[in-house]
Amino acid sequence: MGQTLGCIQVDQSTVAVKEHFGKFDEVLEPGCHCLPWCVGYQLAGSLSLRVQQLDVRCETKTKDNVFVTVVASIQYRALAGKASDAFYKLSNTKAQIQAYVFDVIRASVPRLDLDSTFEQKNDIAKAVEDELEKAMSAYGFEIVQTLIVDIEPDAQVKRAMNEINAAARLRVAANEKAEAEKILQIKRAEGEAESKYLSGLGIARQRQAIVDGLRDSVLAFSESVPGTTAKDVMDMVLVTQYFDTMKEIGSSSKSSAVFIPHGPGAVKDIASQIREGLLQADSVVH
Repeated sequence: MGQTLGCIQVDQSTVAVKEHFGKFDEVLEPGCHCLPWCVGYQLAGSLSLRVQQLDVRCETKTKDNVFVTVVASIQYRALAGKASDAFYKLSNTKAQIQAYVFDVIRASVPRLDLDSTFEQKNDIAKAVEDELEKAMSAYGFEIVQTLIVDIEPDAQVKRAMNEINAAARLRVAANEKAEAEKILQIKRAEGEAESKYLSGLGIARQRQAIVDGLRDSVLAFSESVPGTTAKDVMDMVLVTQYFDTMKEIGSSSKSSAVFIPHGPGAVKDIASQIREGLLQADSVVH
């Protein structure tokens, strides 16, 4: 904006205040205007109509005695229709807005605890905006928007809150891990029980098959060889199993040495010992 030969230019989104011998005369709109300074007219100053932003940091205390720094962002602008009030009534607009923000925040936050302060920051912003709107409208300013952009607790409080949150999450993780281990142990026990049950069935079926095979062998041999008794057949079967066992032990290179009588004369003794053991077990059962 300049002044040459009594003519001035007012830029867009700006108004100028014209005075006559120090008294307010009129508000000049954007464009070119004649200002005959030789007859007492002068330019008192200009006023921007653009939206301006002021960030205010206010330290206060919550209801649970935690000091926090609340950062409020105030967006405001001068009204063209009240340009004279905005120009003459306030000498420091930003300081005035800051004072009202401090007053509202320090009256609102102490009624809330720390968690509620974070949850109700929109309510705090609305309270600040309402108070500013009432106060600043009398000075020719409009409050466009009020935002609470940040709430910063003390560093030690923030660290303590993070530790509490971390401990809670670790506790949940530990519970989940313990529950998973419990399920694994239950499933493992169920598997072992099922395995032992099936193993028992297999052993019972194996023994039943052995008994059935021995019975069929005894009956078939008695029919094929007249004069033989079941006792003779059982002796022969036991001897055959004895030699099979000796063969298995000898064929395995990793087997431990087992010393048992294996002479021809000892075969009858082995059969007698096995038969006597079975008869004694049968007598105990009955």
